[in-house]
Amino acid sequence: MPFFNAKVPQDYTKEERLDKFIASLPNGMNRSKLKSGVSEIIINGKKAKLSQKVKAGDKIEIAWEDNIPDNIDPENIPLEIIYEDENVTVVNKAQGMVTHPACGNWNGTLVNALLYHWGRESVSQIKDGPDSEILKRRRPGIVHRLDKETSGIIITAKNRDAEEWLQNQFKDRTLQKEYILICRGKLPAKAGDIRTNIIRDPKNRQRFKAVTNTDDGKFARTIYHCIARYGNYSLVRVRIKTGRTHQIRVHMKYLNCPILGDSIYSGVDSVFPDATLMLHSKKMKIRLPGQTECTSFCTKTPERFKKIMKVLKAKYPKEPF
Repeated sequence: MPFFNAKVPQDYTKEERLDKFIASLPNGMNRSKLKSGVSEIIINGKKAKLSQKVKAGDKIEIAWEDNIPDNIDPENIPLEIIYEDENVTVVNKAQGMVTHPACGNWNGTLVNALLYHWGRESVSQIKDGPDSEILKRRRPGIVHRLDKETSGIIITAKNRDAEEWLQNQFKDRTLQKEYILICRGKLPAKAGDIRTNIIRDPKNRQRFKAVTNTDDGKFARTIYHCIARYGNYSLVRVRIKTGRTHQIRVHMKYLNCPILGDSIYSGVDSVFPDATLMLHSKKMKIRLPGQTECTSFCTKTPERFKKIMKVLKAKYPKEPF
């Protein structure tokens, strides 16, 4: 994936839109290429849009994709459907599946599978126009996402009204999402409430970082409860009150208890060197379109968790808090 880096000169006196500023540079990109191919914009360590105005001293990082497909096509990929009606489809997403097409992952995603499952046609992509419309066409039906290596419950919308209904609950934080995870290390308490801001790690653009006593970044809140502890490993139940990128993974790292198998925030584990990310979205409680009461969805514990727990129970005694 190509990257573009620039710094606004200290003697820069204008306040100009980012896309106009980049287009004006000798080695810059035209606005059409930016709109069609940009995947992420970071200004001074924070996510930004093409419409944001830049000023003297700003540090700009842009990632983009040149080979954007003309269409997002339906693909016959098996899905584990938990629930479905005329408005929504609730899926137990497999580990390793990307939620929606994006740079580097234009096929094999949940969206490709849903288009086939719903009997839809290919979704044509546009390379000019409002940023929101360009991204919207890549994410039909998607109202929230899970990381590629995170498995579990994800709810999708089959029509525009359902999409708005669900999006409002995510925006207002009126739904409940519960995860299970296995982490390395001993948590500071049996239960806790983590409240920090989350920023992009200035030393590694693929990572995020929890920070306190600052206005930088976005507020994130995670509530955890340790179910069981075996040696230097813990089985944990987590509820998130916000939905930041990598939030649970970052907060567990913040507690010095990174999630087992996390290739970004944790090193290779000596006992479980082949472990994949041990994070699973297990439960969701949400109001379905047109309903006044919440509906709860739950998945079975994944086999990869059962295998790890079997080893832990055989190798270590269960420790009290």
